[in-house]
Amino acid sequence: MDSAEYERKIAARFATFDQDGSGFIDREDFSTAAKAVLAEFGTAARSEKGQAVFGGAEAFWQGMAGIADVDGDQRVSREEFITGAAKRLRDNPQRFAEIARPFLRAVIAVADEDGLGATPPAAARVLRVLGTAPELAEQVALGLDTDGDGRIAEDEILAAFAAYCGVEAPDA
Repeated sequence: MDSAEYERKIAARFATFDQDGSGFIDREDFSTAAKAVLAEFGTAARSEKGQAVFGGAEAFWQGMAGIADVDGDQRVSREEFITGAAKRLRDNPQRFAEIARPFLRAVIAVADEDGLGATPPAAARVLRVLGTAPELAEQVALGLDTDGDGRIAEDEILAAFAAYCGVEAPDA
């Protein structure tokens, strides 16, 4: 991968987390993501599932800040993301996925509308409200069901998240 391609991928990862487009990743971005998912599925914030989504979002933010917020200002700049988070994503994407696990688990529970597990169409809804283009959201959601059973398991989403985050440096 050349430098331009790497920069494009890092910029896309950063934009995914920077939900409000402020140029920084902060706690509010994770809260915004949680609110969007809950609104999409009509889940009350004060419900058990709603509280799990907010708790997972906070844990995810704390994990992100812990690895990338070098100056301690409670926000992650693009530069901090590139030098901190992106390096750790590249070095150990599974560990980063573990930071996201509580949030992803809670989102899967909200998207599981019939108690049998989240479906690819439900996952596509999640991806769309988090900022993924509709046509790409459908394609990605279908790919999440790696065993073809029509449901998306936690391990499937964690593996996909780790793969998405595992951006190799141009010299790797």
